[in-house]
Amino acid sequence: MKERLQNLLNEADELITGACDEKALSEARTRILGRKGELTSILRSLKDLPADERSAVGQLANRIKADLEARFDKAEAALNERIERQKLASEFVDVTLPGRRFIPGRTHILNRVANELIEVFNGLGFQLAEGPEVELDYYNFEALNIPRDHPARDMQDTFYFSENVVLRTHTSPVQIRTMEKQKPPVRVICPGKVYRRDADITHSPMFMQIEGLWVDKGVSFADLKGVLTAFVHVYFGEQVGLRFRPSFFPFTEPSAEVDIQCVICGGTGCRTCSQTGWLEILGSGMVDPELYSFVNYDPEIYTGYAFGLGIERVAMLKYGIPDIRAFYENDMRFLTQF
Repeated sequence: MKERLQNLLNEADELITGACDEKALSEARTRILGRKGELTSILRSLKDLPADERSAVGQLANRIKADLEARFDKAEAALNERIERQKLASEFVDVTLPGRRFIPGRTHILNRVANELIEVFNGLGFQLAEGPEVELDYYNFEALNIPRDHPARDMQDTFYFSENVVLRTHTSPVQIRTMEKQKPPVRVICPGKVYRRDADITHSPMFMQIEGLWVDKGVSFADLKGVLTAFVHVYFGEQVGLRFRPSFFPFTEPSAEVDIQCVICGGTGCRTCSQTGWLEILGSGMVDPELYSFVNYDPEIYTGYAFGLGIERVAMLKYGIPDIRAFYENDMRFLTQF
């Protein structure tokens, strides 16, 4: 029996030495000290010893059991320490290395241009007005003189939530909503996101627009020309000329496109302006009297004008950016230039 106990000590030492991970050490402990382990088997056989040997061997067995438990505990502590050291070594962070450079936030170029335009028109007497991006068909089309069967809808084919709910195609619905709530004089600008089914280097399915409206007694096309001329000279410089070309919009009559002298070549002709010396910048016109019937204005008393320009287009012209998609690709190399 004593020999068996000594052999058990030797066997335990070999198992502990050979255990390279927690699983192997746990299996070794179970094999030696478990309920069905070798030491338990030896202790159960004590009853077969002669009575005069049983006490001495039992005391020896208990000392060996305590010794084995201490050896396994020590081995487990050593193994855990080794594993922790390996983990610390693999996850080591060199605090002497330079940290990642913090890039400060800044206003997106489109928001900056929008704020600049708002400031210019505020200085010309226009107040800010805003409205929902998800709009009713009535405000987006019908109240702007674009009935359901009107071909002008083809130019602004948009994203429908339902037959009567759309993503707005322009900020003109804000003008209708404002006139519904307010009697003349009305002098507002309406900036915001709009949505159309377009996508190429000069068009985006989502883009930003700012529109202006002035309705009062005696407002004429001369007032429209004066305000837009002042805007162009304030924003692009007094040396930049502009011209008005006849056009068509369902909600204005007469209507005009506005061009400015090419800011790249100064009007001499280049690739950007297709050698014409001119760049289209906005649409404008006198409010069609038919619209006043939707907001209960008397067209015999009140007249007005409206205009609208794309903020991306203004930014492209001011900074010489050839592709509208660059504004939305979130390329920090591009955005941090402004």
